[in-house]
Amino acid sequence: MMEMQTFGGAGSPGRPLVIVAADPASPEALQLMAELSAILEAITGDGGRNSFKPEDVAGPRGRFVIARAPEGAPLGCGAIRPLDEAAGIAEVKRMYARPGTKGVGSAILAHLEEQARGLGYAALWLETGLVNQRAVAFYERRGYRRIPNYGGYVGRPQSVCFEKRLRED
Repeated sequence: MMEMQTFGGAGSPGRPLVIVAADPASPEALQLMAELSAILEAITGDGGRNSFKPEDVAGPRGRFVIARAPEGAPLGCGAIRPLDEAAGIAEVKRMYARPGTKGVGSAILAHLEEQARGLGYAALWLETGLVNQRAVAFYERRGYRRIPNYGGYVGRPQSVCFEKRLRED
């Protein structure tokens, strides 16, 4: 599925942005995720490489997307994968926007939220490092609320977990 959006920071004109489904094992996707891992490692000491595998989104209820400029240059990526199918929860993974691409992260996240709604999920959960205050603020500004740490993040004070309800049951 392809979606055309615009992106740009406050006071800058919107520029076109295309968000497309992609293979997370493609060289382009792997490059974007390697960039993300390098940044995360510099901020938190852990690049998060072990928290995502391409097969996590291979099924019909997972998605991996790449955001592109109109000329095709990759600008960022993101994914959702099933977390708790019975409870209708998907997990946001590998959210990344290249430095200097204001609005791209927001566009990717909005696209993933729309995809999750279309797949019937009731909520999205995610984890980020507490020390990564930029990411914490990013998710809070977009309506994500802190929840108790889940799964492999239980007992990890360096992690902070979030939820966004996509529908009320």
